[in-house]
Amino acid sequence: MNIKSSNLSYHISYWIFVIITLSLVFGLSWGSNLAAFYFICMLLPIVFGTSYFFNYVLVPRFYLKKKLFKFGLYSFYTVVISLYLEMIVLMFSFIYLGHFSFENLGPNASDTVLLGVILYLLVFVGSFLLMAQQIKENQDKIKNLLLEKEKSKITQLEIVSNRKKTKIPYQDILYIESLTDYIQIHTSTVPITSKEKISNLAARLPDSFLRIHRSFVINKEQVKSFTSSEIIIGEQTLNIGRSYKALVREDLKNI
Repeated sequence: MNIKSSNLSYHISYWIFVIITLSLVFGLSWGSNLAAFYFICMLLPIVFGTSYFFNYVLVPRFYLKKKLFKFGLYSFYTVVISLYLEMIVLMFSFIYLGHFSFENLGPNASDTVLLGVILYLLVFVGSFLLMAQQIKENQDKIKNLLLEKEKSKITQLEIVSNRKKTKIPYQDILYIESLTDYIQIHTSTVPITSKEKISNLAARLPDSFLRIHRSFVINKEQVKSFTSSEIIIGEQTLNIGRSYKALVREDLKNI
């Protein structure tokens, strides 16, 4: 199982939540939210590094591969090193925030056991949330793969054209164009029109089709050549929409 989540906003939101929550909790105890915020920011690199090392190195390399002895051993080393770094942060806090007096830092700053518990509580909570997010992403991928598998079983497009059901083999379709109030399916023989929306039609098509513009869906197997702004299919040159360029470049890079 790959535990890395591709959702960057999820990570950013989690750490912002951690900073705000801990600043408020320590601030209530100290009587100064600002001093607590500075102290949490000094501790944050340790929490951040420990959390991602545990989640992205120890868990995938050892725990998920059933190498439990190494997982336990390296986890112990991680605890020792992180607590050692935590003591260094306390020393600097003692100098810069406490002015050489722990009384100025508040009652919890010198409690290394409490800080250690908080540190690893954040690590394990973050690990749980990260895995929950990854499970959801994997479920979505599986759902999309099953949907794509169902689409691949169908070898032709069925639409209503001139009030009649028409079946068009996928290999005959060059591209689909959205016009004012209808779509036109350009084939290797004659174009076929329909009142169906291009967005609905694109959702029904298999992975061999790609939307490159709000007005165009192409058959990737019919692409002759392409640039960063245009695609040539048959005798036609189609523009790539600005918002579709990254997707098109990634999808067509192996063609």
